Parts: sequence; C-alpha cells; structure tokens
Amino acid sequence: MKRKRNLKLILALALLVQLAACGGEPEVVTPAPTLTSTPTPATDGKGLDFVLPCYPAGGFHPITGSNRLNLTLAPLLYRGLFSLDSGFTPQNDLCESYTVSEDGLTWTFTLKEAAFSDGTALTAAEVIASLNKARQSDRYSSRLADLTKVGVGEGGAVTVTLSRPNGALPSLLDVPVVKESGDPLRPLGTGPYFLSESEETGELVLTAREGEQVPLTQIPLRSVSTGDDLVYAFDAREISLVDVDLNSTNALGYSGRMETTDYPTTTLLYLGFNMKNGLCRENSLRRALSLAFDRETMVERIFAGHGEAAALPIHPNSSLYDAGVATQALWNEEEAVRLLENAGWRLEEDGIRENRRSRLALKLIVNQENTAKAALADALAESLQRLGCDVTVDKLPWEDFSAALNRGSFDLYLGETVLTADFDLEDLLRTRGALNYGGCADGELDAWMDAYRAAAGEERQAAASTLWEQVTQVAPMVPLVFKNGSLLTQWGQVRGMAPTQRDVFFGLEGWQIVE
Repeated sequence: MKRKRNLKLILALALLVQLAACGGEPEVVTPAPTLTSTPTPATDGKGLDFVLPCYPAGGFHPITGSNRLNLTLAPLLYRGLFSLDSGFTPQNDLCESYTVSEDGLTWTFTLKEAAFSDGTALTAAEVIASLNKARQSDRYSSRLADLTKVGVGEGGAVTVTLSRPNGALPSLLDVPVVKESGDPLRPLGTGPYFLSESEETGELVLTAREGEQVPLTQIPLRSVSTGDDLVYAFDAREISLVDVDLNSTNALGYSGRMETTDYPTTTLLYLGFNMKNGLCRENSLRRALSLAFDRETMVERIFAGHGEAAALPIHPNSSLYDAGVATQALWNEEEAVRLLENAGWRLEEDGIRENRRSRLALKLIVNQENTAKAALADALAESLQRLGCDVTVDKLPWEDFSAALNRGSFDLYLGETVLTADFDLEDLLRTRGALNYGGCADGELDAWMDAYRAAAGEERQAAASTLWEQVTQVAPMVPLVFKNGSLLTQWGQVRGMAPTQRDVFFGLEGWQIVE
C-alpha cells in the first residue's frame, strides 16, 4: 500500500466516472488539466464533513448498474458470500462454511444469519436470485460462465453446480446479494449502511444500521452529473474521497493538498507475441526478448509508482505467486544476448542482429489513446533495441488497433486485461481463447491450465507454480505491470484505510475520520 502527499496531481478518471456508459446518462466532459477556480485548502481535514459522491440517476443496483461512482458505494450497502482481501484471497462474508463434492462440481454454501436493511432475514432465495441475475449481467457473466445451476440445498444452504471443476470458486463469488424492492434502481442489501433521505435537506445519505461497527452513523452523498462537477466538488472540499485510475486514458485535473492511497488490482499490462506468423514463432527468440525489460524502472518512470512490476501473470500479493519461478523471468540482458547468440542471431555493424534468413526487425502495435501505454511501448522498444532489434512502434487508434490484433498484423502488441481473482489465463493463452490474439496453441500449456483451475487446497500452490513455469518457458506473452487503483482523499481527513480492488472501504471499522 502506498500513501503519497501531493500539492498537485493530474489524475486519470475516464474509467472511473463512466457517467456516459449506459443509455440516457449525461456525457462526461473532460476538463482542462487544472481548474482555475480551486479554493485554497486548509492544512488538514478538521472542520470538514465526510461526504461521498454519487450519481442518483444512474441507480444503485450493484449487479445490473454500470455507474462507477455508485458501484464504488456498493460495499457499504451490500455484501456477498465472500469478500476479497488485498491478496485476492476470499474471506467468508455471508457464507458461514462450505463443502465440495468429490468430483469438484458441486459446492454447498451454508449461510450466516443476516438481515436486509428492511429487517427481513437473509435466505437462500435471495442468494440464488442474485447469482442468477449476475450470470446474465455484463459485469459478472464471464467469470460465472461455468455455473450451470444454482439451487437450494439441505437446511436452506445454497448449492452451485459447475460444468468443470474450479478449486478457486469462492474467489469468484464476491457477487453482492440483493433483495429486490419496489424500486429497481435501489434493491435492499445486508451491508453496514442503507440509503435514505436527509430530513433536513432531502438529499441522499448513507445511514448506519444498528449494531454496525462503523466510524460514522451517517454519510451525506453529494450528487454529481459530469466529470467537471466531480473535479470541482473535490477541489472545493465538498466531497472527501474519489476512486481513481492514475494510468487511464483521459485526464481530469485536481489541485490542492490531498493524499493518495494505492491498492492492488488484477489489471495486467503485458507484451504479446505473434506465435502464428513472423519471427516470433521461434520460442528461443521469444524467450530471449522476454528478458529485456527492467519492469521496476518502467513502473517508476512511466506510472509514477502506481503499479506493481510483474514477472508472472499473477499479482505478487497473491499467495500463489512463486518468487523462485519469477527470477527466471526477470530482466537479464546478459542472458538474453546469450540466448540470441545461441539461436544464431548475430550483431551486424549497424547494430541490428541477423541470422542466415532474416533481419531482426519487429513491429510493435499499441493503442495510441492511452498515453501511459504509448510511453510504455516506446520504453519496450528501446529495451529491445539495446539487444539489437530493429523495432517499429505503430501507435494506432483503438479501432485500427483492434482490427490489427484480430488480423494478426503485428509481431508484438501491448495488451491490457482485467484478470479474475483466480488468475485464470484461459482467455489469454488457451488454444482459440477469446483474447489469444497471438495464436498460442500449446496442448501441454492447455493441460496445465486445466490442472491449475481444478486444483484446490495444498495442491493448488504446486499446480500454480508449474503453470507459471510453463508460461515462462513457452513465453507466449511477457507480463509487465499490474496497475494500481488509487483513493484520493482530503489532506488529513482519513486514516487507517486498507482498500482492495473490489471494496475501497475494506476494513471500514478501522478507519479514523477527522471532522
């Protein structure tokens, strides 16, 4: 976790606000980098109310909703069977305990005693309905694709049937459980707060439920409708916290005294190889090139430290990360040169390598709209050029970039994907996987991915290490950086934060808020 104090920041929020993501919502207007009417901030958070932003017209349904401001609030209102900690490990939430059938296909979850905000008891019916709704939703359908049936088990338990085993199923079941109400935009939840209206102002507020260990009994909500409005509200000290992506595409400007707290995410930036056509069909070349990158320096220089260098396709915070395997994939120019020389790539007088058939000339494509990724692509090209590669960086508009990926019109591409919390690589690397643009078709690697998915308990660590080893040796892609998310808070107003990817209010009971 990183805490930084800044007098002035330019923060990327295109993926945060998303006020234009669904039909009828207003368009986000990207403001100038810095607002000219920023009030002079106080030296600390004293005298400020703790206020959170929301977009009421977008609704607060945590499964079918799409507004990021409102989804950020969801953990305060709703709970799931499980929650994920900063290591992406599932922690029991509404689930008391669970059992798994011998074939790994049927999971039975016993529920804790809990109540919705209207006082009615949690039952299996609400869990089943929520999971089935999630299976049909844009947000959750992909991760729940292997669920074939959700039903009621003995004693009011919830049973989940899978089409194939997944030993990490609980990490995918942090789906909010809701009780549908008369308002489709505001279902009821079992979280520590519920939505209500202020008797004084009529504005929305979060009101703590009786018996909950939370730092505030009420949290006012400040309505915003555009990106400009959000920026001004924070700069004017009218809201206390925003969840941001510092490495996104479009920048909104914040100024003043503030603090940022980073948290890990499963958003992976990686270098992909064309394994079907061109020079990168050769494993020896891919393996050599994969050793060319000083990830730590790239994270600091390009992402200002708001990321985690990644030698493996799993976050270093995960218990399944294998530091021993990772050492095989770390920056090592000397070993890269040795592998190139052994493969017959000789350095010519012009500084570019050639073998008996080809000149080592490669095309790297990247989406030009994201400035951080464009800068990273340039840095990758420079690293490869030091090895004697003639690299052309082709910065393309999104539509052209996507078309080039689908055509296979590249040697290398800079990709980004949000992995699930079980760090499943099937879409990226399985033969004919949905995101397998490089054309990786390795039956042995497919088998190791199957073994990793199915493994549970102590066996999962061994299966994970074997899979990371295979990925490192086959080298269909090069993991580079896991992006961080960031919480921006008013200077000195909040202490004790421990945000996670799925819940920036994780550990709320330990927060200290100055008012």
